[in-house]
This record gives sequence, C-alpha cells and structure tokens, in this order.
Amino acid sequence: MTLLSASRQSPPDAPAAPQILHRCRELVAPALVEAIGGLHPWVAEMAGYALGRCEVGGAPATHNQGKGVRQALAVLGAEAAGAPADAGVPGAVAVELVHTFSLLHDDIMDGDALRRGRPAVWKAYGTGPAVLAGDALFALAVQTLTAAPATQHGASAVRHLTTALGDLVRGQADDLLFAHRPWTGPDAVDVGEYERMAEHKTGALLGCALALGAQLAGAPRETAQALDSAGRHLGVAFQIADDLLGIWGDPAVTGKPVHSDLRQGKKTLPVLAALHGPDHRALAELLASRAALDDTAVRRAATLVEQAGGRSAALREARRHLGAAHTLLASAPLAPRPARDLRTLLSSLAHRVI
Repeated sequence: MTLLSASRQSPPDAPAAPQILHRCRELVAPALVEAIGGLHPWVAEMAGYALGRCEVGGAPATHNQGKGVRQALAVLGAEAAGAPADAGVPGAVAVELVHTFSLLHDDIMDGDALRRGRPAVWKAYGTGPAVLAGDALFALAVQTLTAAPATQHGASAVRHLTTALGDLVRGQADDLLFAHRPWTGPDAVDVGEYERMAEHKTGALLGCALALGAQLAGAPRETAQALDSAGRHLGVAFQIADDLLGIWGDPAVTGKPVHSDLRQGKKTLPVLAALHGPDHRALAELLASRAALDDTAVRRAATLVEQAGGRSAALREARRHLGAAHTLLASAPLAPRPARDLRTLLSSLAHRVI
C-alpha cells in the first residue's frame, strides 16, 4: 500500500522511523516509569501491566510495549519548536498515559479479551479495576502537565489535553453508534461523518501530542495549532490505512483474521465509499441480506467493495489527508532536522509498516 509519492520520502541519510521511535521511547521511559510509580501500588501494577512492563502480580516483564507513537510526536514537537528533546517529555508522558487509559476503556467497551498478545487488563484484573486504572491514568496525565518544568505553559497544555480527550470521547461515541445504523438509506453513515469520527477518535490525540511538545517548548500559538491540525489529518489517514488493512491486510502483519472488519460489520471507509458510489447495488444487497457474513459472503463482499471503487476511494482519501499533514508541517516555522524526522514518522505511520 503506497500512500506517498517519492517526493515525500526522506533523504537516504535520515534516520528510519523505527530509530526515531526507539530514541524517543528511551528518552521518555524513565519519566513514564516514575510517574506510574506514584500511583496506588495496585493501580500502578495494572498500569505497568497495560504498558507491557510487568506481569499480573508485578513481576517485571518486557512484553510488547507498543510503538510509542504519541510520545514520539510530543518529543519531536518540542524539538521542531527549537527546544531540547527533554522539553517535550512531560507532554509525551501525558499523552502516553491518556492513550493507555483509552485502550483500557476501549477493550471493555468492545469486549476485546486480548491486547498486544495477552489478556487485556479487564480480563486479567476485572472490569471494575480496569476502569479505575484508566481513570487514574487520566488524572495522572493532568498532574504530569501541571508539574512540568515549563510551568508558564502548563495551563494551556492541560486545556489542550482535555479538549483532545473530549474529542476522543466524541469520536468513540460516534463509532459505537455507527454499529447500530443501517448500511444504506437516509440513516446510513456517510463519508463525511466517518471522517469526523476518525479525526476525533484517532486524530485528536495525535494532534495533541505534537502540539503539547511545541507548547511546552514555548512555541507560538500558531505553530502549535499547525502541528495539532497536521496530527489530526494524520489520524484520519492512519484510520483509513487501518480500515484498508482490516479488509485486505496480511493477517501475519495485522494480527487479525483476513477480512476481519467485514466479518464484524464495521462501518469502515472502503465500504462506505463503495456504498456511496454508482456501482453499489450488489454490495448493498449482500450487506442487507444477512446479519452476519459467512466466509463465502465475506470474500464476496471484499470483492464487491473493490469493484465498486471503495478501496481506491479510501486510498485517495488517505493520500489527501497525509498530503494535508505534510503541507501544514511545511508551512510552520520548524527546525529542519526535527521537521525531517516528523515527515519520516508521519509517512511511515500512514504506510503502517512500523
């Protein structure tokens, strides 16, 4: 899946996205561990488990700890604003805590028993404790920002974070409600609604991460706003790429069965775009014919989505949003090397190859 033209690629001597992510994770890890260590011991254990740092019972572990995308964006946001990387660490810790909090609650709402290859927190500790741990992580995120060394920027950073959380909740609510709406007709989900949901659910925290780093570095409001907008466009592109992988991705890469999103009846952009195209009739009839699709019907639906133009339309939209993110980065007064690393990371995220 190619979302970028060659002109968007980084120069050969630039660090690759995995190197950028590793550098930022190593920088943020001590502060993240210290922050979690201040929680109630039981809650701290659940938080450590969610982050892949311990087992149930607290024994140290080195499980999949995630890529650390959001914390990297906060660090790069500070560097791009001309500050040392350390200036972005409080923002990086805050967004990582909020992201983890959202995953704890999402797994409960979606009934997902596994997270990163092992039992989700609610399965390992119980639903109530998982909700409590999520709440504690959000409170800790706010405390982290208010205690940041750049205290003169703390209040605006907290406002930015809470605004992003409000958008995240709005997007999650829309996503949950989409499941109860029909595929076709006047009450069907349209492409515009989907993209607003994706911006809120996925883009808000990505944009917040970039903006927090810049804010804590003392960047002008216009620069922080440009970075926030770039992250939101990235979030939509990221979500669309995820939708494409959910239908046509390699299970060995995605960790999901082939055509998993179609099987679950998710309102993803490729399907919505196909249903709003001129050749939608056969797909609409198939989706309306049964509540659940068997293997044969799922394969047929994937073929019909592609034939109706849903796959190509989704790819065009992903390219458009990714291009908008790059345009916003190019328009902001950013330090050259961090800006280059941001472009590399954004491109790699949309490609979903990291």
